[in-house]
Amino acid sequence: MQILTDNIKNTLFNSFPSDHSEIPIESFPQQIFQKEWLVNGELKSWHGSFTDVFSPIQFRNTNNELEPYLLGSLPNTGLPEADLAINSAVAAYDHGRGLWPTMAVQDRIQCVQQFTKELTSQRESIVNLLMWEIGKSRADSEKEFDRTIEYIRTTIEELIHMENANSRFDVVDGTIAQIRRSSLGVVLCIGPYNYPLNETFCLLIPALVMGNVAIFKPPRFGKLLYQPMLQAFCKAFPPGVINILYGQASIVLPHLVQSGQIHVLALIGSSKVADQLKKAHPKSNRLRAVLGLDAKNSAIILPDANLGNAIKECITGALSFNGQRCTAIKMIMVHDSIAQEFVKQFSQAVNALKVGMPWIKDVTITPLPNIEKVLAMHAYLSDAMAHGAVVMNPGGGESQGSLFYPAVLYPVTQEMKIFREEQFGPIVPIMPYHDIEEAMEYIITSDHGQQASIFGESPEMVSTLIDTLVNQVSRVNINSQCQRGPDVFPFTGRKDSAEGTLSVHDALRAFSIRTMVAAKKTESNEKLLNAIVKGQKSTFLNTNFML
Repeated sequence: MQILTDNIKNTLFNSFPSDHSEIPIESFPQQIFQKEWLVNGELKSWHGSFTDVFSPIQFRNTNNELEPYLLGSLPNTGLPEADLAINSAVAAYDHGRGLWPTMAVQDRIQCVQQFTKELTSQRESIVNLLMWEIGKSRADSEKEFDRTIEYIRTTIEELIHMENANSRFDVVDGTIAQIRRSSLGVVLCIGPYNYPLNETFCLLIPALVMGNVAIFKPPRFGKLLYQPMLQAFCKAFPPGVINILYGQASIVLPHLVQSGQIHVLALIGSSKVADQLKKAHPKSNRLRAVLGLDAKNSAIILPDANLGNAIKECITGALSFNGQRCTAIKMIMVHDSIAQEFVKQFSQAVNALKVGMPWIKDVTITPLPNIEKVLAMHAYLSDAMAHGAVVMNPGGGESQGSLFYPAVLYPVTQEMKIFREEQFGPIVPIMPYHDIEEAMEYIITSDHGQQASIFGESPEMVSTLIDTLVNQVSRVNINSQCQRGPDVFPFTGRKDSAEGTLSVHDALRAFSIRTMVAAKKTESNEKLLNAIVKGQKSTFLNTNFML
């Protein structure tokens, strides 16, 4: 056992490069020292302090130590810049009278399409930055970029469909009306570090295309990857429509919300942060929240489950991108009649995963974003082991620098922190149960309610669980891992896991409101409405059909 553990330590250490010659040329690190920030359609030169950005990918030196790699730096913007951003956004929206909110939908679509074209030309740079900023594998980084482009295109298609469906007048009880969706105002957009491109754009793109303006605060990790897009934002959108802030989130974000000028809080992150920001708004009833928050998704393994499939799906569900996904399976509950065999096979499968740098083919376990994240994983392990859990896979929980070898914990009980807390990392807690009510009680008493997975073959048992779980979580997966996609499906959660629904269809509605123009059905009103429509006098009131 000790020999195997030592081998894993050596494997982890030697996974880091010693110099740039060990890195494929297409994955070579880009150093970016950004000296500009985007506000009011202008890249303003920055003359203040900068924040260094270090990669989770470290380098081995001649003293057998790991050294940090400076990836670049960013402007350390503060409250004066936050005020400039909010003033710029407010002026661009101008109480709904600005160029962007009054622009015809097809013209806003053209702006987004222009941005998408510019974005596509930066694919390789952005993919590389995803690898070097957050440690995501090249395959997953490419997938995130391509999925984002497809999401934008699908959003445009859905918007065209929605607009065409509303390009008519209704006449009811002597009232002529046209009902469309209109913008809400200034959106504060805050994306997550685990999907800093895709999940951010799942908020930003529908918000913009519906006529809102935005202030965007990049996540803690994954800021530099927006530098290649700055020119594209400037070219594609009118001044003030998109403003990007850096600096300390705990200072900048409350200041923006306290201004009372934020109309929509769009955040994918923690429920604690969301609660604090919502409470900071001086007129909370005017603030709409679109939130994707914490999750502690469970997998229930029934006695008759196909173990091969359950293990395969749970491995992917629990450890894709090191378990750093809100949709990850973060608790596995397995019937005690098969628990020992499940844990044995699962642990073997975990130790078969490839560990290494993001550019390695078929790699699963890559560096965590910083050392603090590694220390947090060790703290969970220490606490669980102090309360009786055992690391079941040899070498599990070993670390070198930012690399943490995944750990399978069993048996997990309610005294342990990881029983309830979202670990958001490569630790897989497994809890045995005897009566299915034990598993159900865990989900019912959870603060979170995003998803659950059921593994089993009995129609009676599976259907019984489905009928209960659909009232506890927002997606029930049968014999498959928890996941977000496809993007046309609803993505939301109950309890403290979400507010509002995100999907291609729902996001357009989340960032807009149904608005009606109505008139009594009289001859003079009919003449007036016809003149407006036929003369194309209004961008809102129209019967245009887009192809």
